[in-house]
Amino acid sequence: MAGAIIENMSTKKLVIVGVILLLFQAFSFMVGGLIEDGSLATMDVGLAYRDSTLNEWTEMAHSTEHRKLSCNFTATKTYENEGRYYECDLLPFMEVGSVAHKYYLLNIRLPVNERKKVNIGIGEIKDIRLVSIHQNGGFTKVWFAMKTFLTPSVLIIMIWYWRRITQMTRPPVLLEKIIFALGISMTFINIPVEWFSVGFNWTWMLLFGDIRQGIFYAMLLSFWIIFCGEHLMDQTERNHFSVYWKQVGPIVFGSFCLFIFDMCERGVQLKNPFYSIWASDVGTELAMAFIIVAGICACLYFLFLCFMVFQVFRNISGKRSSLPAMTKARRLHYEGLIFRFKFLMLVTLACAAMTVIFFIISQVNEGHWHWGGYTVQVNSAFFTGIYGMWNLYVFALMFLYAPSHKHYGDEQSSAGNSGEDIQLTTTITHVDGPTEIYKMTGKEAQE
Repeated sequence: MAGAIIENMSTKKLVIVGVILLLFQAFSFMVGGLIEDGSLATMDVGLAYRDSTLNEWTEMAHSTEHRKLSCNFTATKTYENEGRYYECDLLPFMEVGSVAHKYYLLNIRLPVNERKKVNIGIGEIKDIRLVSIHQNGGFTKVWFAMKTFLTPSVLIIMIWYWRRITQMTRPPVLLEKIIFALGISMTFINIPVEWFSVGFNWTWMLLFGDIRQGIFYAMLLSFWIIFCGEHLMDQTERNHFSVYWKQVGPIVFGSFCLFIFDMCERGVQLKNPFYSIWASDVGTELAMAFIIVAGICACLYFLFLCFMVFQVFRNISGKRSSLPAMTKARRLHYEGLIFRFKFLMLVTLACAAMTVIFFIISQVNEGHWHWGGYTVQVNSAFFTGIYGMWNLYVFALMFLYAPSHKHYGDEQSSAGNSGEDIQLTTTITHVDGPTEIYKMTGKEAQE
């Protein structure tokens, strides 16, 4: 039996460790007995905790787990090399969602039963090494500070944005609704519920975090499709969510598949932190196939989004031919609108590219310990940078697309135009019809 006491140093600094992952690695050497191909190591494992050295240990979890060994003996299998160690791949061992207690006790027992062939043919165990992967205190402080600051910031701009919309005399259009929904999903992922994990042992924090991020992914990907589509549809087709069911439907289905995949592992780990979908051959193949398919789908989505952005640019470029016939003030006004709109579309494309890259890397990074031969690292700067980019992008969208109450006066008032809205918006800011870019990109502008 092997036992290890793990002290949670982060609790002394009032900073919680978000996740700890332990990996089991057994080094065996040959003394007449070789490790057979496909051997299974059966472990009787238990996890307990206490908050003081004077308290008794309280059991958190207990389970009997099976792990398939993948070991290689690099030297010649002769008597001269007896005592040398096998080189074994790291195996997933345990994953917990929060570390709210000060001391943890980990017990590992390798029972032997020759009649049932338990732990037979795995060689002689001489050493067990545990490698922990955890969220350190420095990153936790930065992460908590960002969430605590960004939550009220996005919430305030979201309330202001919806208040400006409700002040209009017409109902909100589809693009305004989807931007508001994006703001809600961003606020949902921003809420710093991690603060409660300092005093509560919430083991579901990892699953809850994945659900929040999945909802935001679905909203963000759906928004980009609708955002581009609303600048391509004619006036009879736009402002109807049912028009986009062919594009949004696969996004919703993919998000549901992500949730099911996550529940297959994180859901079981709520009761048994030693469970891993990578422990079996079937689970490993399914997980690998899912990650590969998810990466391919993300790349295809980005290519489709690039195609839609190209169509939007071509649509707007076709409207520029009417600008020379306008007065100088109106021409400069529309040129400024087109420039700002194209810049926003390029920012959208860059944000989409970074999001797809982050999604693929995070999926590979989550599984690279189980693959053996490949290692992908995502540092905290890239992780916090993507998170900050999402917040800044949503903040800018709600600020730019909020209906404006200012008016643009034409230099020739006798032309019959008393004023026009100068905000970068594709919405209808008056009852009398669409304005600026929204009108230019619709097919009615061609008539």
